[in-house]
Amino acid sequence: MPYPDGTDRDPIEADPIESAASSLAALADPIRRRLYRFVMGEPGAVSREQGAAGIGVPGHTAKFHLDRLVDDGLLDVEFKRLSGRTGPGAGRPAKLYRRSGRQIALSLPQRSYDLLSTILAKGVEEAVAAGTSMGDVTARVSHDEGHALGAAAAQEVPEGDSLERLAWSLQPHGYEPRIEDERMVLENCPFDKVARDHTELVCGLNVEFVGGVADGLGCAGLAVSLEPSPGRCCVSARRAGDPPGTGAKASG
Repeated sequence: MPYPDGTDRDPIEADPIESAASSLAALADPIRRRLYRFVMGEPGAVSREQGAAGIGVPGHTAKFHLDRLVDDGLLDVEFKRLSGRTGPGAGRPAKLYRRSGRQIALSLPQRSYDLLSTILAKGVEEAVAAGTSMGDVTARVSHDEGHALGAAAAQEVPEGDSLERLAWSLQPHGYEPRIEDERMVLENCPFDKVARDHTELVCGLNVEFVGGVADGLGCAGLAVSLEPSPGRCCVSARRAGDPPGTGAKASG
């Protein structure tokens, strides 16, 4: 999706589908898969020699594939003297490999259950601490999370049409926004399975989150509302003054 000013630039975050697919594609090679499993199964970082012996390949082959796994974000590198000696004559530190702390998940259509989990966890913690209703607290937390995301996006998105700015900012999070007839619709719900099982709760959080993103962006003159439609996210947004859907709320 181009920027609101019409130029084609990368989204605020790297495309999560492209990023995950690129990393996972590295595991299509059977030697890399075996090396990755070997490294995962070891209690500490391993050398290329250990990797080579562990899966039965030459050292130079192990080094090539281990370094490729590093390049694709699946392994991290550290340097350590295996002899334990220090000072002159101790030799050069060995290059060791360990599993990266990066989490990689690929879901088509894109889902963002981690975002929903964060909202619900914060809501529970605050409601318990304050002794208040969870429903009210989670709605506010959802709006706050959206506001923080929108405020961060505002540093990257140039000024322009508010509806287009909101759509562009939601794109990296799995919503698949599309503007038609002066209305932004969201072709995908990033919380799909939970929304189907707990529709009222999740749709309420969704409209608060999207409204919070709009507020954080400073998008004046938008109405974010619940407009359920089969196969889509229940939230949509219109320019203020256009016919609203149910539960519409003004933003800005």
